[in-house]
Amino acid sequence: MGTTRWLDDGEQRTWRAFLAATQRVREELDRQLQRDSGMPLAYYQILAMLSEAPERTLTMSRLARTTRSSASRLSHAVTKLEGRGWVKRTQHPADHRTTLATLTDEGFAALEEAAHGHVEQVRRVLFDHLTPEGTEQLHTICRAILEGTREGPTPE
Repeated sequence: MGTTRWLDDGEQRTWRAFLAATQRVREELDRQLQRDSGMPLAYYQILAMLSEAPERTLTMSRLARTTRSSASRLSHAVTKLEGRGWVKRTQHPADHRTTLATLTDEGFAALEEAAHGHVEQVRRVLFDHLTPEGTEQLHTICRAILEGTREGPTPE
């Protein structure tokens, strides 16, 4: 086994600040969505990804990759979203081994209703604390991390 490359003091401070900041942002977004729309952030992300897909439909495996979710976690969430009438699952017409998830009109309406408060909260907890230059720096840093750990397409 090789030598461990321990974090120096600056890296340790940065790592802990990164963990705390990303956790805080997720908690604040989740809390707002739960309070105002009755859905967790994970459900909002699923609905948003489906809303941007052609015909508001993705394969379950593609949706799992896009939302960075495990297949089992995604399946559980989609079951809950189906129960609300927001998503429907069907078999792919050309490949019966593949399951499609489609955002329903009711799901799209729920997403639209939740989006206003969600975007405002994103501004409050993230962008209101950054200059335009800081926003660009954050984007560059996030892209570098995603590219360095690439498992599939990264969001622009």
